[in-house]
Amino acid sequence: MKGSMVILSRFKLALWAQLLGSLLSGCGNAGKASGPAGIPEANIMLDSSLLGIYTIANGLSVPWEICWGPDDRIWYTEQSGTVSRLDPVTGEKELLLKIPEVWFHRSAGLLGMAVGRLKDGAVYAFVDYTTRRDSVISSRLVRYRLQGDTLVDPFLLLEIPGNTGHNGSRVVLSADEFLYWATGDAARSANAQDTGSLNGKILKIGANGTLPVDNTLPGSPVWAWGFRNMQGLVFSPSGKLYSSEHGDATDDEVNLLEPGNNYGWPKIEGYADKPGEQIEELSSTRPLKAWTPTIAPAGIDFYAATLIPEWTNSLVLGSLKAQSLRILTLSASGREITAEHIFLEKALGRIRDICISPAGEIFLSTSNRDWNPAPGFPLAEDDRIIRIAPTVIKTAKVHSAKIEKAETAADPQSLYSQYCASCHKPDGRGVAGSFPPLAGSPLVNGDRIRLAKYLLNGKGQMPAFGFLKNEELAMISTYIRTSWGNTSTALEAEEITSIRKN
Repeated sequence: MKGSMVILSRFKLALWAQLLGSLLSGCGNAGKASGPAGIPEANIMLDSSLLGIYTIANGLSVPWEICWGPDDRIWYTEQSGTVSRLDPVTGEKELLLKIPEVWFHRSAGLLGMAVGRLKDGAVYAFVDYTTRRDSVISSRLVRYRLQGDTLVDPFLLLEIPGNTGHNGSRVVLSADEFLYWATGDAARSANAQDTGSLNGKILKIGANGTLPVDNTLPGSPVWAWGFRNMQGLVFSPSGKLYSSEHGDATDDEVNLLEPGNNYGWPKIEGYADKPGEQIEELSSTRPLKAWTPTIAPAGIDFYAATLIPEWTNSLVLGSLKAQSLRILTLSASGREITAEHIFLEKALGRIRDICISPAGEIFLSTSNRDWNPAPGFPLAEDDRIIRIAPTVIKTAKVHSAKIEKAETAADPQSLYSQYCASCHKPDGRGVAGSFPPLAGSPLVNGDRIRLAKYLLNGKGQMPAFGFLKNEELAMISTYIRTSWGNTSTALEAEEITSIRKN
């Protein structure tokens, strides 16, 4: 409570400073740099609240995790291997730790972190990072203790298999000093249903590495299972645990997590609404929300404050593919999402994580210098930590909630944008070392029946798109065979119908 009052007082002073500066300087402020107590770069307009958007840190290396520390600072990891903290009012940054053994490649690196003051009075940081020794890739959960302005005494809590992708990961610390670690399936979907594997799970362990005596599976840290690649994890004030998760080609999810539950992957995706999934429905848990086309949901936090009253009792979610900030309004019980409001779509690029101060200010981190940037990014100032808070100053650039449009008839380019462009890019050039180019591709320009089978069934990292209609698959196939210099023949819906039958 004391920390909340301090931050609220600092916020009020900053708000009055904005108002005074605006009155004294008038239009002369337009050219000044934005800052924690300066002129906002832009606004978000809600029903009754005007919010300001401020950059408080820039030039970062993929800030994967941002969290509020017990010292009223924002602690953050950078994927390349550093842990730092940031004064949210002055913008002063302080390096606390550099981890040399971090393996930074694609989505591997220094990822999730939880920070807390334990009963012994010391402040600890619990970090998850990827390491590689020869050809062996692992994910490690390591505890550090804060001593002065340095993190010391690394203590390995748990080490599990890793991969170049699908490592998760988020870590949260409960009020009773247990760690919940959201792990990915390490790009092997069978791990998620195998309770003997620690991948594709929520793992629960003590802050000292001991196993809880009442864990779901005796002698195991496994607490819940059936996950593909979780990217967000947060407790509500009432103790409910929520996660966000990447789907494959469909069904990104937000879940309410409970011990011993199976969340379906890879047997079930989303709402269990595809042929064959209903058979397994009773053994898995339905998500609160699922998105198709996918949005790549990332970090989440719970908004319990009243500073921004329109968002009270909501999950605040960042997204990567959809490049947006999403407010997911919860029911009074917290067991349903009753509304979704979309903000800042494509304004800031990929949003990796969310952090909320005790007073109710919202902070987010961008992820535009990661391995898969969106078109037009990174910008010169990326990556950034951005503050969103009430303001009395209105700028020329005001954002409002996006209103979802009614579904229209699919066209080839929009289908490609929804399902293919985030990996293979709008220009068909792909991502070197990860996703092959479609422009000039022998597979794309070769036998069209072979290409259709590849799209229907998937292979390796390429998901199966058999859930699409025959007409939609034909449009996508024809689009990639006739774009970016490709001049191959079209694929007809009747041909895909015949392939499905055979």
